Order: sequence, then C-alpha cells, then structure tokens
Amino acid sequence: MKIALANFSKMVGDTGGFAKVFSAFANEMTRRGHQVTMIYSDDCQGEFFYPVADDVRVYNLRYCNGTKILFPTWMKIKRELLRAIDTRKGRGVNDEFHEKYLLSNLKTILKETQPDIIVSFHPMASKIIICDLETDIPVITMSHGDPEDYFHTYPVEEIPAIERSTANQVLLPSFVKPLRQRYPHLRVEVIGNVVPQYEEPADLAAPKSRYKILFVGRLVRGHKQPHLLVEAFCRLADEFPQWDVELWGADDKVSFTKSMQRKIDQAGLHDRIVFKGTTRDVASVLRQGDIFAFPSAYEGWGLSLTEAMSMGLPAVGLQSCVAVNEIIKDGETGILTSDGATAYAEGLRTLMENVDARKRMGAAARESMRPYSAEAIWGKWEALLKDCVAV
Repeated sequence: MKIALANFSKMVGDTGGFAKVFSAFANEMTRRGHQVTMIYSDDCQGEFFYPVADDVRVYNLRYCNGTKILFPTWMKIKRELLRAIDTRKGRGVNDEFHEKYLLSNLKTILKETQPDIIVSFHPMASKIIICDLETDIPVITMSHGDPEDYFHTYPVEEIPAIERSTANQVLLPSFVKPLRQRYPHLRVEVIGNVVPQYEEPADLAAPKSRYKILFVGRLVRGHKQPHLLVEAFCRLADEFPQWDVELWGADDKVSFTKSMQRKIDQAGLHDRIVFKGTTRDVASVLRQGDIFAFPSAYEGWGLSLTEAMSMGLPAVGLQSCVAVNEIIKDGETGILTSDGATAYAEGLRTLMENVDARKRMGAAARESMRPYSAEAIWGKWEALLKDCVAV
C-alpha cells in the first residue's frame, strides 16, 4: 500500500508523544513493506527528534517547491484575539491558514505520491483533506484523547470531517461512546498505542541505599503538573530520608521551572529533587526507578506512563484524569488519588512505605501492558488500513 500520514503540526525537534507516534507509525509501516509519506506543517526546517527511516518520503507543507510559507502576523493576532473570546474560533484560524495558503501544496503532494489511504492525526487535517480538498482517498482519523473534546473545544468546521471519515480510531474502549452517541453508524476502531515490552524490568526487590520516584514528561504546569509532585514530596521528604525524585523532560516555560526550583531550594531539597533534562534512553531511566509519578490533569493516553508500567513500576496518577483513570487500576497496578498535593502525597506514601505493595502492583502493571506490544498494535493498524482500502 501507499500510505500518507498527515500531521499538520510542528515536528522539528519535538520531543512529545504526538511526534513519537507519528515517526513510529511511518517507520513500522515502511518496515512492513509499505510506501509511506509523512506530511507535516512546521515554520522550521530541520531534524525530527524521533528519526524516520530513509525510505520514508517527508514533506513540510510550508516548504514546498522552493517556496517558504510562514504563518502571517495578522493571522497570529487574529488567532490570539479570538482565543480570548472563543477557544474554538481561535483554533479555527489554524484551519483557515492551511486552507488559504497550503491547500495547493497538499494537493500537489498527494498528486505526486498517489496514496491509497491517508491516516489523519487530528480532525484539522481531516477537515482540510476531506472537506476542503474533497479527496476521494479513504481517510482514517486518529484520536489522541477523549473524542468528547471534539464537540466542545475543536472548531465546529472540523466536525463534519469526523462523520465523513472512512473510519475513526480511538485509544481506549471508553472513547467509543462519544462518537457512537452522535453517529450511530460511524466506524470506530479501538487501537491503543504501542508500549515497549521490556525484557528486563526494574528490580523493585533489590536492596538499595537510595530509592527513586521518577517523572517523565514535558514540564507543563496546566497539563503534566510536575509541581504537584514537587509539593507532595516536600511534605514527605523528612519522613522518607532514603528517597529522591528525578524529573525528566523539556521545559515548557523557564519561569515555571524556576518557580519549582525555588520551592525545592526553600525546602532544602536541591540534592534530592533534581531536574534531569531530556533523554533518548527512557528505558535506562525507568529501570532505575521504584515509583512512577504521573500527576497529569488530562491525557489521551500517557506514553511515558505506559512505558513505566511496562518496566514494572507502580504508578501514582489522579482519579480525575481521563485515560489515566482507565489505564491505572487503583490498588492493582498503581494508585489513583484525589486532586491536590496533600492527596497526592498520601498516594506516594502508600507505595513508599511498602515494598511488597510496590512489587505486587509493579508486576501487575507490567502484565497489564502485554496487549499493547508492537506486533499486536501495528498488526491491528495494518489490518484496518487494508480493510479501508478495500471498501
């Protein structure tokens, strides 16, 4: 098959899970013998953080045919003004930009590559391809979170593309309902993300002089909430002098990271709560841990969470966080807590004070990730692609 992957967002140097899945999808389908084209939209030219195979054809919509198309300043101003009034209308400016300036580039790329099927990584790309370009190529729209969000925070102009997609993919069984309630005859397929199946798990039974709580993710206040871990551990540090915290991930805003560092310094814990930056060897980091902290406010899946669980680490997440509250089974594979630093500290304490609980939940967490092996997930994707082409 000739497969086009459409992700109309930035990719250059992006360390996030979205970019990781985009590259992994291209690499695996190429490995399976398919011809893959990646189409993205980035102001910058440069290398991806997650490399792709040499056989993959890669196109940046903003740099085609020797021309450079940047997001106009007037549109940026318009977007910010609208965001202050209506988030959906503000986001719609991104659609407007792609339709007004990049549609011809997209049309040229599709004519040149002649894909049998397109996998759209978000409704915006589906809208541009299905509604604006009016292609007759089958399109599968991926969901990276709760599809209920489509109907509250996504531009209304994107919604028709959901119904007109050949199929819609969601990550978890609970995510089927929002789509089927609105479109009873819509084809919805549940395919989770690939989770590495580590041969050598973390050894939680090994005697240690120091124990480690790990956080892996971008340091974003309103999303990943690493400050919640910092505040919780500050409450526990005196009680558990053998424990340390490592936070791995890129800064979102330097001011936010500095504010966390000030709290750490004020608590006298600069040598026990440490910012480690980014890593390309997540497995080695996870293997040295004892507990995985994942205090996100919202998630569509949580790649680092599932990787940690596959490594055999019990995780602590928030009961209120969609997806996390489905992936972590409270008391079985980890701990789910109420919101806030006090409750989160109690969740950490439950595991910090009981090595048997850590071992039991870590083993169960590892087992719960077995269905998400690369062979199983990519096999489901390949079967869906072939089926949609045959329709």
